[in-house]
Amino acid sequence: MTALVGAAATTSAGPPVEAPPPVSRRRKWTPYLLLLPGGLWLLLFFVVPSVQLAGTSLYDRAGSLELGYSQTFAFGNYVDAIAAYWPHLVRSAVYAGLATIICVVLGYPLAYAIAVKAGRWRNLMLVCVIAPFFTTFLVRTLAWKSILSDNGALVGFFRALPFFPDDFRLLATPAAVVCGLVYNFLPFMVLPLYASLERLDGRLLEAAGDLYAKPVTAFRRVTLPLSMPGLIAGTLLTFIPAAGDYINAELLGTPNEYMIGNVIDSAFLVRLDYPQAAALSFLLMATILVMVFSYVRAAGTDEVV
Repeated sequence: MTALVGAAATTSAGPPVEAPPPVSRRRKWTPYLLLLPGGLWLLLFFVVPSVQLAGTSLYDRAGSLELGYSQTFAFGNYVDAIAAYWPHLVRSAVYAGLATIICVVLGYPLAYAIAVKAGRWRNLMLVCVIAPFFTTFLVRTLAWKSILSDNGALVGFFRALPFFPDDFRLLATPAAVVCGLVYNFLPFMVLPLYASLERLDGRLLEAAGDLYAKPVTAFRRVTLPLSMPGLIAGTLLTFIPAAGDYINAELLGTPNEYMIGNVIDSAFLVRLDYPQAAALSFLLMATILVMVFSYVRAAGTDEVV
């Protein structure tokens, strides 16, 4: 009787569900194989050099390149580097921060115009944003050196105004260094913002208008939160390379405007003080990492980490 009831239940419930086929070993390892080239690249060109740089930062500075350095785990190199070059670290953070803020002010309206208002001119405007990358970083910075020169039209215009002195200049000032940083890294702000704003659903703004939200309120409550991942990504992509840059300060400034990148470049290539140069490199990396993680955590989004 029990067997008959079980058979009837099986018949009424339909045919038995087939078990899913087992996942083949090849499909199981496919994701890891796809990650292998990128992982090897990071291992060879980031992890290994970073380990070597960490070891170099702990060499005894009493040695030299000719006589050879000795590994003494001299953590005092970091203390000496901070004591000697903390103004350059602070200056780098300030210049990079100012450049990032200016890039946000200039880049957000531009990205919004391209994503929302450009229409058939969108592709042309995107090409104009990317076009500076068709020339080298050095050539673009040298162009700004000509634009900001004392004999240039821009300085001549300011000197013609009554409230600027006759010896007014822009080149070899902090303003010139920040201008160079803004120009060179502005596309890194615009492109992530455009990617976020281009995905913005226009019906949400229409709904905000139907709920009697003013344009400013709709931007603050709808557009800005939805574009926050692009804003954070653009901020990071702008601030990180700007903090380590040394070309703009070298060409557009004076030693009074030198950033930590200029000190590292000089320590590696001029003074040949490899331990101090490595220690400064790690200090710069650690400072940027602390600031980046603090900023991302304060921004309250996980889409960029």
